[in-house]
Amino acid sequence: MNGPEIHVEFAPDLTLFVPTPLRRGAGAVTTDGVSSLGHVVESTGVPLTEVGTLWVNGREVPASYVPEAGDRVQVRPVERPQHVPGAPLRFLLDVHLGTLARRLRLLGVDTAYESTDIGDPALAARSAAEQRVMLSRDRGLLRRRELWAGAYVYSTSPEAQLRDILERFRPPLHPWTRCTACNGLLKAATKEEVADQLHGGTHRSYDVFAQCQTCGRAYWKGAHHEQLVAIVERALAEFAG
Repeated sequence: MNGPEIHVEFAPDLTLFVPTPLRRGAGAVTTDGVSSLGHVVESTGVPLTEVGTLWVNGREVPASYVPEAGDRVQVRPVERPQHVPGAPLRFLLDVHLGTLARRLRLLGVDTAYESTDIGDPALAARSAAEQRVMLSRDRGLLRRRELWAGAYVYSTSPEAQLRDILERFRPPLHPWTRCTACNGLLKAATKEEVADQLHGGTHRSYDVFAQCQTCGRAYWKGAHHEQLVAIVERALAEFAG
């Protein structure tokens, strides 16, 4: 860009996206004189999914505003909890977030997940078609215009990822109601209905089962149940209601 120079100040939560010179106070950014402020902000590395409001010279402006020489810009983060209008809150996760997808499903949150890399255009198209919030650590994906909505996943730790998404969006929690494998809804099942999935000690030791209405997978309180209970109890204690 080679045009008017503006001064941009990023909220502390957003500085991880921008080059070092822009991380302290208001840094100078040269624009081309025709691009929108939203485009200018994204060119610094910040996905607009992470921007709450844009302020220029003390007043809020839309992302379509074209900055002028000398403008002083403040880039503020999204407010939490973040309200996503227009559809029931549900998510779409990319191939790198499998553990987060399973934990959201464990809590009963409608969560689609692509277990293979289908590419950014296909993910963005699915987000739009199904009106799902795209969760990803891929900034390029989050900058795609066809996304219905999106959010950057800030941590690489599944525990921190889950807490961040629950704190940001506050989705209704309905634990033990979704299949962690396919996102289908669960129903109570008899031992006879799931007998073909039970082997040896499992058939002898357990009498209470659930089954996915979509893929047919059976569930029971097996060896890892206590770990799952701990995840559910922590989430309910902090985010239920």
